[in-house]
Amino acid sequence: MPGISMWCSTRCSGRETGRRCAGLVLLTLAIGWGPAADAHANVEPPPPAVAPADAAAALLPGATIVGTGTLRFLGMAVYDARLLAAPGWHAGALGRQPVVLELTYQRRFRGADIARRSLEEMRRPGPLPAAAETAWLSAMQRLFPDVQPGDRIAGLWQPGVGARFVLTRADGRVQPLGAIDDAAFAERFFGIWLAPTTSEPGLRQALLGTSAGASVP
Repeated sequence: MPGISMWCSTRCSGRETGRRCAGLVLLTLAIGWGPAADAHANVEPPPPAVAPADAAAALLPGATIVGTGTLRFLGMAVYDARLLAAPGWHAGALGRQPVVLELTYQRRFRGADIARRSLEEMRRPGPLPAAAETAWLSAMQRLFPDVQPGDRIAGLWQPGVGARFVLTRADGRVQPLGAIDDAAFAERFFGIWLAPTTSEPGLRQALLGTSAGASVP
């Protein structure tokens, strides 16, 4: 969506060393991933295990943080992102083992815009069947709420199964958003940030915990 989107891509900007993002979800969604700003995301130092009270971590018990990054558009922070996975997980397991992607929003976005922009980014790897586009857009419009600064949306990607989402409001209230039991949807959705075709390769490297020169599947 024109402007700024929940999960999408606009040039990701670098993070200050040592700073970690604590936010959710998920695949863009609301800033209009469009013009790219000059930016980059840096990989964080080895991350600690997440706190038990963390709603995103609760989607995948025992998970630890793989990598974090911040997306900026025209110098403004759009959201902080973090990727969680089971201990020992590595980028080569992407698409074969569960992961959780969480976005912490720094701007307010409408859920409808998040859904629309997400679908646009999901087309990046290639055309989608019309029936799938209609069904996926409708499902995302039902699931994704309007968000305010500090709100977090986390999504669990279960390869071969689908995706499940949870919302954590800035005041700490947690609300399950529901699931989309469609493996093809989940692959395209999380691919917004994690696939080689992402419009934000720097943010992808930061989330996967890889260096700029590393080869990632």
